[in-house]
Amino acid sequence: MRIRRGSWGVWVSGAVWALLACSSTASKTEAAEETVRRFFEALPSEDCAVLGPLLATGGSMRPCEEAVREMHEHGLSLVGIVESKLDGRDADAVLVRARIARDGEVAKEPWLLRVERHAGGWRVRF
Repeated sequence: MRIRRGSWGVWVSGAVWALLACSSTASKTEAAEETVRRFFEALPSEDCAVLGPLLATGGSMRPCEEAVREMHEHGLSLVGIVESKLDGRDADAVLVRARIARDGEVAKEPWLLRVERHAGGWRVRF
């Protein structure tokens, strides 16, 4: 492969940007997955002082207390994370596919959870 003078710098610059994008993607997906784990670990407490900052609310969403009470009544728990990827519509959102159990019975299909970055951290939207 012959590289013309001046194009080497463009190639290196492109490679650097690609590496930065990959590391940024990985850090976002890891943060989103960790938020999902922390949310489900804290769910049994029903403590919105802890859960509120992890839960996307507002607009048409129910308040934390109501949403958490309903999730707790249905015995929702995290079995595991299947995969996560950036939401192509929003660079500050990650789609997390997670196996969820309801009253101990694991759902046949993974749930799709949208985890959004807001000021102050990542929040799960159900």
